[in-house]
Amino acid sequence: MLLIRRFEEKCAEVYSAGKIRGFLHLYIGEEAVAVGGMAALSPDDNVVATYREHGHALCRGLSASSVMAEMFGKTNGCSRGRGGSMHLFSLPHRFYGGHAIVGAGLPVAVGLALAASMLGEERVTACFFGDGAVDEGEFHESMNLAALWRVPVLFVCENNLYAMGTALERHESVTDLCVKPRAYGIPAENVDGMDLFAVEAAMRHAVSEVRRHRSPFFLEARTYRFRAHSMYDAEAYRTRDEVNEWAGKHDPIELAGAELRGRSWLDDAAHADIEARVAAEVALACEAAEAGPLEPVADLTRDVYTPEAR
Repeated sequence: MLLIRRFEEKCAEVYSAGKIRGFLHLYIGEEAVAVGGMAALSPDDNVVATYREHGHALCRGLSASSVMAEMFGKTNGCSRGRGGSMHLFSLPHRFYGGHAIVGAGLPVAVGLALAASMLGEERVTACFFGDGAVDEGEFHESMNLAALWRVPVLFVCENNLYAMGTALERHESVTDLCVKPRAYGIPAENVDGMDLFAVEAAMRHAVSEVRRHRSPFFLEARTYRFRAHSMYDAEAYRTRDEVNEWAGKHDPIELAGAELRGRSWLDDAAHADIEARVAAEVALACEAAEAGPLEPVADLTRDVYTPEAR
């Protein structure tokens, strides 16, 4: 979680310096969901995420250098600099994005799960998405087909209470999000998304249910982002007092740290060592991104069409 936090703080810094172009959506405050969630998955499982996916990619094993270089638009990035912040991808890590369109990853996840089912593979497909995606048509189409075809997909809704700049109660007629997948016959549960240990346990249960029944499951992680929707967001839809209260009482890193200290698994020296190692890794990532080459203009149209389909 600390790597995600420090990595994204650096992203905000270099974005403000003009070194990252386009949009940048930070995950700060939601780290427990990606860390706890990914811990329950095996390397053979598929992962699909949204445009707020830096944390998921890092947890999945993509190097900080390859993710930072991708945001710099360099060819040593995980998508060769063609995807940017919102389109991180790595086939070796079975990390299928990074999707810029709200809800776009859901049908992709159902397709991956259907393929696994047809091929007789044991893998689970985990799809992370925000509460705003629940409003979209592809959410309902995906729920319907996943239930109808009984495919091994785990839907993980990261409910951070705001769909971009719209509060949950202003965009959802039913704010208990578990009601909707249940309408399609999909079992659904929720968990405190600020509690790392609770998320990890809930994810292990959810993944085991998907593997055991080879059918879909829905997990809502109730969380909160401490930063604006994106770097361009004026954040006029919520007060600073609200953000400060969440950050002061529910910071997942502070909560996890307190739990670890309570179990005598963490002390000041160990914490300082982790901070130092994380700082070094983030610094190296920035150096790699700065030094990485840009793609030649002559290659601009390469890969627009592929000569073969796999």
